[in-house]
Formats: sequence, C-alpha cells, structure tokens
Amino acid sequence: MNYYQIQPPEHLKSYIRSCWVLESANPKTSSRVFKTMADGCPGLIFQPLHKGTLSQDNKKLSDVFVFGQTTKHAELHLTGSFDMLGIYFYPNALKAIFDFNPGELTNSCLDLNDLAKRKEQQIAEQLLNTTSVHEQFDILFGYLTQQIRNNLRHNHTMEYAMAQILQSKGAVSLKEVQRYLQLSERSMERRFKEYIGISPKLFSRICRFQASLNNLRNNNFDKLTDIAYENDYADQSHFIRSFKEFAGVSPLHYQKKSQGIVENLATI
Repeated sequence: MNYYQIQPPEHLKSYIRSCWVLESANPKTSSRVFKTMADGCPGLIFQPLHKGTLSQDNKKLSDVFVFGQTTKHAELHLTGSFDMLGIYFYPNALKAIFDFNPGELTNSCLDLNDLAKRKEQQIAEQLLNTTSVHEQFDILFGYLTQQIRNNLRHNHTMEYAMAQILQSKGAVSLKEVQRYLQLSERSMERRFKEYIGISPKLFSRICRFQASLNNLRNNNFDKLTDIAYENDYADQSHFIRSFKEFAGVSPLHYQKKSQGIVENLATI
C-alpha cells in the first residue's frame, strides 16, 4: 500500500492537524480490517464506494463522512481496494468549522453532505467527479474555508483549556485551569463538552494515552514501567489497563503485532 501526507493551506493549519492519502498497491478486491484508537481528535475520510466499501458495526459508511471524538477502540472493515484520503482535525473542529454539537458525533460519524447547509453543496459528488488527489483536497479545503467564514464559532476560554491539556499531554491540573478561567468544575465540564464533545477529564486521559503510545511507537523506553511513570500513571498495571481501554490491546501486543499505517489507524 502507498501512504503519504499532503500539507493543508496555511490558513487552515490551525484547524487541520494532518492530511493523508492511503492507496492500494494491488487493485484486486480484498478484505481488510483497520483498528482505530482513541486520539482526542475528530476527522474526515473519503473512500469511493465504487472502489471499496468501508463499514463499522455492520453499517456501510458513505463515500465521505466526518467522525467525532473517539473514546474507545473500534474496527473499520473494508471490502475491495482502497483509495482513501483523510483529514485529522484539531479537537475543536466540529464546533469551530461546522457549528455542530460535537457530542452528537462522539464515537460516531455522519455523511458530510448532511452537514452541508446548502443543498447544492454535494461534496461527495464533486469528489467523485475527479480522480486527482490534489483536486479532491482542493475541493475539501475550499469547502472547509467557506464553512469557517460562515461560522466563526470560537470559544477562546475553552480553546485555552484545550491547549493547556494538549501541551501538557494530559498532565495539567484541571483545577488550576478552572481557577485561572474562574469557572466552577460543573461549568468547566459543561462548556468543554459543548465545544470539544467529551469531558476535560476524559480528554486529559486520552492525551496521556496518546503520549504513552508515542513512546511505544518510537521505542523510547527500556521497560513499560518507564512509560508508565513518564506519563504520570500510578503504576505499570494502571498504564496497561488504560492502554487496553483506548487501544483494544495491551502495550506489548501492540508493539509486537501492530502494523501502523496512518496515525491511529492500523492493522493489529
């Protein structure tokens, strides 16, 4: 399979974390299972159904769909060849770009056309009318740019809270963030959920898991205890339990069996 990344336009870099393309090296029909893991970010995937069908929980997904926060591991089944492109957003994208309640898409997805406010904005049709990856990304970038201009939904208070959690890899004291923002715990949780889609505590746990996953991917440790303590887990068993919750497998199983393809999308 062929995998590569494409840089988004400069004006979208504060909304888009990465853009990627995944193509079959062999055009013959086959079946494949992709494992997804909790990563704290929503995203978008385009996979033409006439080339290969993606499904989750026995539900066929549309050609182009947006997915919300993932708080647990899941499986995507693909039948046929894959000619897939994707966009990973930053955690606040569903609200900031689409003015959509992010909680409604937590551990779920939605046809992108259902998010379009004007009936003529049939994004999938436009994408299917070209085979050029760069033209397809240009269509998506143009659509996202227009959405941002139309919405301009920013919550600078919650963006600050989000940034503190991301920068600290989930280690920041939420009480200190609340105190700085002069918010009660209940107000902080309610506002954060409305803007990000999950609670600040769960978001912090996922960020900490992602930091430990990065240590594992880069072989940046001598033993699992090192990863556990570096990422503020109480002990190794606590780290392993948390890893299984978000990845679906143990850290050692992931290290031995995982075939990483796209960030947080792999075969295990």
